[in-house]
Amino acid sequence: MVVTEDIGLPSWDLYELSIPCTVFGKPQPDLADPWYDLRLCGTGAAGGNAPEGTGLTLRTRYGLDDLPGADTVVVPSVPDACVEEGRPLPEDLIKALRRAHDAGARMVSLCTGAFALAEAGLLDGRRATAHWLHTAQLAERYPKVRVDDSVLYVDDGDVLTSAGLTAGLDLCLHLVRRDLGAHVANQLARRMVVPAHRPGGQAQFIDLSVPATDDDALAPVLDWARSHLERPLTVRDLARRAAMSPRTFYRRLQEATGTTPLRWLLTQRLGRAQALLESTDLPVEKVAELSGLGTANNLRHHFLRHLGVSPSEYRRAFPRA
Repeated sequence: MVVTEDIGLPSWDLYELSIPCTVFGKPQPDLADPWYDLRLCGTGAAGGNAPEGTGLTLRTRYGLDDLPGADTVVVPSVPDACVEEGRPLPEDLIKALRRAHDAGARMVSLCTGAFALAEAGLLDGRRATAHWLHTAQLAERYPKVRVDDSVLYVDDGDVLTSAGLTAGLDLCLHLVRRDLGAHVANQLARRMVVPAHRPGGQAQFIDLSVPATDDDALAPVLDWARSHLERPLTVRDLARRAAMSPRTFYRRLQEATGTTPLRWLLTQRLGRAQALLESTDLPVEKVAELSGLGTANNLRHHFLRHLGVSPSEYRRAFPRA
């Protein structure tokens, strides 16, 4: 992970910096062994002077020369001056990012880290995102990038970008899900007391005008639905359980989660199917039944469409111990 310690790290950027440290930096031997080997790589001389009022600088053991040897490179953010005032990013950082990408590293940005990947030319011709407050600047400064300001994160295979704050956590958990499977990612999310999976296409900006008590009222219904995914659930069923009209339930769930009830159900069912394929030897037909996706053909259709692989290929990628 890149740490811009020579430029000065604003205290408000500590959140994005801490996310990869929390997800990848602490070994979880009971979930997967070996876990990730996280190295913080500084952009310059340790102990540089932070601009007045920005908070602190960090000393790192590793430097930019270590980036090309990584499997994954994360840029959690860049200084505000580089975004708001157009201050150039360090040329040695941009060169190191290009070398890492050329060497085959998976490139990841959180929030304003997308400006570094864009400056390196790694987002040219690609769909990408950043915090919605900065996407207009990103699009204006880098017209070759197809900026999408409506999503939490974008997975373009070897280059991934996310919006700011909690969307960065969603993307890091998505990486764990890609690498180690849904079961491991779900268990890690549970330890972190966060939602197990918010799909990248979910809305970045959610209307929070609905009172918190209304959102809380949805939680028991959604928990019940997760426990009964094998049933042919409908919006009417869930609305009745929530003591709401179908139209009110639809509107409130979309306001609270940024997605529709049917898309929410599909995401939950795909997650259940992934966990069953990873942890059991059940036939694909039974996995489809227990996850609520009906038939093996329907399961294959949704896996190919949303995950890019068949259920059998997915299972082979995560052999059970």
